Amino acid sequence: MATTTLQIRRLGPVTWVLMDRAAQRNAFNPTMIAELTDVFRSLSQHPDDSRVVVLAGEGDIFSAGADVDWMRSMGTLGVEANIADAHLLADLFQAIRDCPLPVIARVQGAAMGGGSGLVAACDLAVAAEGTRFAFSEARLGIVPAVISPFVLSKVNPGPGRELFLTGETFDAQRAREIGLVSRVVPAAQLDEAVEERVGALLAAGPEAQAAIKQLVPLVLAANSPAAMRDYSTRLIAERRASTEGREGLTAFLERRRPAWMAGESSGR
Repeated sequence: MATTTLQIRRLGPVTWVLMDRAAQRNAFNPTMIAELTDVFRSLSQHPDDSRVVVLAGEGDIFSAGADVDWMRSMGTLGVEANIADAHLLADLFQAIRDCPLPVIARVQGAAMGGGSGLVAACDLAVAAEGTRFAFSEARLGIVPAVISPFVLSKVNPGPGRELFLTGETFDAQRAREIGLVSRVVPAAQLDEAVEERVGALLAAGPEAQAAIKQLVPLVLAANSPAAMRDYSTRLIAERRASTEGREGLTAFLERRRPAWMAGESSGR
């Protein structure tokens, strides 16, 4: 897939998606939004043996969020045009969250506003010490509306409400404490830590992971215990009887690696 704002690198079972607007602090504009959405939708429909996706930013900054010049220009248009534009941004976050492959955010420097939304849409995130985060929209007189469903599925409402209301910057340790990121490491160890997480993900069954990615949001949104009981019991029954499930259980009992772990490498 030809892109102008991204680099796509396929390394064994891992696809690296690198935002490539370093001069603009990897702030996303309509072109980057469209290209990221297309890439993640393509990975969902045609994984081509990819097992894990790493979302990263070239340069010193993961992402400064939405390009402010673009946002300001949208302010001169009507409400309907802004609604259509916001739908495209929401489609991006949803494409990342709903990708059946596990998605890791590799975060350095800063993830501001929508950049923190990208982190939240990923399944897990590894951040370098010193990285700054913010849901900074309120300080620009706007609202973190589109990213809120993705952020609040990771961050408890209490700290989420506070950080939304203040728009203040917080550090990587605070991001880990509230659940936005899962690992914080020295900057020199960032790639090593990402590789460790990639390795952990490659040890699990890919079909099981895709099912889990559907399961988690359903559990979080469940308002019918009976319906969730029916769904979850059917899911475990199907997975136990599946080819992958039988292989995983057999491999465990035979003390060998399951078939899906054969010959995998994850280097950048």
